[in-house]
Amino acid sequence: MSYLSELVPPPGPVRLLCMSNLAKTVGNGIMLAVTVLYFTRSVELSASEVALALTIGGVLGMLASVPAGHMADVLGPRATTIVFMCLQGAFLTCYAFVESFPLLVVAACLVLVTESATDAARGSLIAGIVPPDGRVKAWSYLRSVSNLGLSLGALAGGVALHFDEAAGYRGVLVAGGLLVFAAGLAYFRLPHVAPQPKEKDGPVWIVLRDLPYATVSVLNAVLTMNTVILNVGLPLWISQHTDAPTSTYSGLILLNSVTVVLLQVWASKGGDTVTGGARALRRSGLLLAACCAVFALATGRPAWLAVVILVAGAALHVLGEMMWSTGSWSLSFGLAPEHAQGQYQGLFGMSTQLGTMVTPALVTALVVGMGQTGWLLLGAALAAAGLLAPSAARWAQNSRRLAPAALSTET
Repeated sequence: MSYLSELVPPPGPVRLLCMSNLAKTVGNGIMLAVTVLYFTRSVELSASEVALALTIGGVLGMLASVPAGHMADVLGPRATTIVFMCLQGAFLTCYAFVESFPLLVVAACLVLVTESATDAARGSLIAGIVPPDGRVKAWSYLRSVSNLGLSLGALAGGVALHFDEAAGYRGVLVAGGLLVFAAGLAYFRLPHVAPQPKEKDGPVWIVLRDLPYATVSVLNAVLTMNTVILNVGLPLWISQHTDAPTSTYSGLILLNSVTVVLLQVWASKGGDTVTGGARALRRSGLLLAACCAVFALATGRPAWLAVVILVAGAALHVLGEMMWSTGSWSLSFGLAPEHAQGQYQGLFGMSTQLGTMVTPALVTALVVGMGQTGWLLLGAALAAAGLLAPSAARWAQNSRRLAPAALSTET
């Protein structure tokens, strides 16, 4: 019973953040479930047009991340987050009224820029209202809630998919946007966070000069491949290279979602220091490398054995994924100066966005084109990134003075 009680966010700002995040991710789950089919079936755009519009929006969103974070540092993170999240919700409702490719490009750019800006500003907000030793756990609650919200949103979107009518798609798209808008308004109940004074005579864009932090961010981008492996590589591998039923993939997604909801808070323990976060990234890289090797074994096996192997690989994957989340949160906050958390969260978020944009083509080429060898190459890259993380974190840690509460001197 005590463990179950740990799954409930504590009263106060963290619980309010989680309630807002639940509404936001339900809205996002609806969008993920229906947008592509709505644009291709009801608006009658081609799949390539939809992909191009989302790619253009994704690139602009990535570029907006650091400036939006800096805006949060200068103007105050609460107000900035509220504005960007409410704009995101309003722009999401515009998807329901898209009737052409140019309009889709405009809508996708507005949605993805404000989404990226929201994430950067919210990182600064969390740094302002949660003490350093509680930020990783706060993010673990948020991620647990995110998986629950996305699943609920996907179920809601499934209703529209079942009827497959334009009016139904438009209705759930508007509902999803309004949920995100309401999630932004909920932040008015959070305490005000004053802008942090910057260092005198220091550069404005300090994150762009911080090579050690950028190195940690690049390693994070490599480890971000874990999401692409699950969403892109695994379904292709199951359907094209194994005898397992394609429905196995749905079961593996369910396993992943349930595990994150139940165990992400547990997995975050020990990750509230820079050293603990670096260890988590190292474990993540090794676990993800192991899952790649296990997935590779599923080809050429009888259907029942392939399913068993895939389940074992998925279990290793979700453990590595949770360790990656813990480590990335710890280092993104712990290696950033308090007066520029927005900038730094923006750059770290950019590395995650870059990883999810660039790696689908790479993972597809390796898994589909090279089979088992491709899986092993992916595993080697993930292991290398994880093993390099502690050294990169120490380099970044030693390059600046950090608050004692956010550091550990263990080696």
